[in-house]
Amino acid sequence: MAYNEKLADRVRAFFSLSQQDVEEKKMFSGICFMVNDKMCAGVQKDRLMVRLNPDIFEKVLEKKGSVPMDISGKVMKGYVFVEETALATEKKLEYWLKLALDYNPIAKASKKKNK
Repeated sequence: MAYNEKLADRVRAFFSLSQQDVEEKKMFSGICFMVNDKMCAGVQKDRLMVRLNPDIFEKVLEKKGSVPMDISGKVMKGYVFVEETALATEKKLEYWLKLALDYNPIAKASKKKNK
């Protein structure tokens, strides 16, 4: 299944206003928004993926529509999926994307692969 283009456009619009160094990459059967060469947020199917501070991971899971990011049976602490139904307004989408941007300056960049 392809990712939700409408949701991706909403995320793209948010980042265009944030004045960040944003690059889009296709991954996880969706699209990922890299900020300062670090994974920040993305869209997979009909849900938003958010990379956030692991210290608030448990607390944000209490929010309606959020679930831990689980890839191949392994929960990735500091990453959550947010169902599209929980992103009905721009304010709700902005909440999640701001969490991702707040964490981005201290997030570790992934190791570059040698070519």
